[in-house]
Amino acid sequence: MSEIEILKQLDHPNIVKIYEFYQDKYNFYLITEYIEGGELFDKIVKNKYLKEDKAMKIMKQLLSAVTYCHKKKIVHRDLKPENLLLVNKSND
Repeated sequence: MSEIEILKQLDHPNIVKIYEFYQDKYNFYLITEYIEGGELFDKIVKNKYLKEDKAMKIMKQLLSAVTYCHKKKIVHRDLKPENLLLVNKSND
């Protein structure tokens, strides 16, 4: 529960915004901003690789988010392409 409360307080353009959290007897429900692009992992598998300029842009955004979290004394501990989401499905 404390993890959800921490995530709700984060406000960074490269971190998915969590708006609400609900729980019933069987499930947890997270209300987040809509991210339609899917996982970075799937994009890499589909395209077989990322061009250097695209990889550079993704890494810059990732490191910006990591720096923001670290300044707030938060560590992700599971950064991998499967946990990175793309805003849209375009090739940009």
